[in-house]
Amino acid sequence: MAKAETRVPGEEGIWVFLLGDLFVFSAFFLVFAFYRAEQPEVFASGRELLNRGYGLINTLLLLTSSLFVAMGVHRARAGRAGSPALFLCAMFCGLGFVGIKVLEYSEKIRAGINFGTSDFFMYYFAFTGVHLIHVVIGLGVLLFMRSAAMTPELAQERIVAVESGGLFWHFVDLLWIVLFALFYLVV
Repeated sequence: MAKAETRVPGEEGIWVFLLGDLFVFSAFFLVFAFYRAEQPEVFASGRELLNRGYGLINTLLLLTSSLFVAMGVHRARAGRAGSPALFLCAMFCGLGFVGIKVLEYSEKIRAGINFGTSDFFMYYFAFTGVHLIHVVIGLGVLLFMRSAAMTPELAQERIVAVESGGLFWHFVDLLWIVLFALFYLVV
């Protein structure tokens, strides 16, 4: 029996990018934890003003989109049809996330809640806003992945590019899970 080739998925550069992004978000999370410890009442009252239902729906949308991406990458790697449709489904989930986040932001702004309301909301808008930018970029990445997967027989470099896009999307999903826990759940 031949031994299967093992390799790290994606390009080396995507791993460097993701590691750098991880360091930036880790710094965000440490700053958030520090100020939450300094002002527990401000952060607790801010958290109560968030709509946990929106946060949960967004979490489910991104988890579902990551499932579609994983299935699409698997199909593309195996040379099987269907990955473009799966990437399109992931894009619809991502667009749903963006729509709910815009709705949530607009409700907060209409209620008079903004960056200057409290440290909690300054961090909420800043960190979830940076994440939202990642989602929008990720939607462009998903569009590229869909286009790249339209060719039935993908060249090796195209597979690596599709894998790299999938890694970025999974990273965006992982960041949201941490943000959801920090802002919507943690006491």
